[in-house]
Amino acid sequence: MRKSSHASAGLVAVLLALTLGLTSCGNTIRGVGADLGNAVDATQDAGRSVVNSVR
Repeated sequence: MRKSSHASAGLVAVLLALTLGLTSCGNTIRGVGADLGNAVDATQDAGRSVVNSVR
């Protein structure tokens, strides 16, 4: 292999690693957002239950 082939293969490997890393980061951010949304919903439901039990 020539030097340019090694450089090209290295560049492709780096780009692939960056793509995979960014994709997994996006999935994590979406997952955290969904978890926070569920926590807010659960808190609101608990508040409604307290209000309804006081009535």
